[in-house]
Amino acid sequence: MPLSRVKPDRRAEEILGSKGRIRVLKVLSESGELNISEVSRRTGLNYTSVERHLMKLKKMDLLNEKRYGKIRIFEINFRRLSITFEQGKSVNIDILD
Repeated sequence: MPLSRVKPDRRAEEILGSKGRIRVLKVLSESGELNISEVSRRTGLNYTSVERHLMKLKKMDLLNEKRYGKIRIFEINFRRLSITFEQGKSVNIDILD
């Protein structure tokens, strides 16, 4: 689900929903384009878990997917993603394309 369709108070939960998802985002932001097997190797997560995280992130419009036959390549589609927690205020999420 694209971030714009996620309730504002749930966006951070959707992005930060698991340590694995954060690891996948970190690897892709540092490395650029990678296939699922390479993301799996670099994160230390199994293939199925990585694939599930990639699909969730893609549904939130945080990743692009390219297909070359059976090979699927993923890359982040933002330059910066910031989630700010500030006392007395709602969570702020900034995505810079």
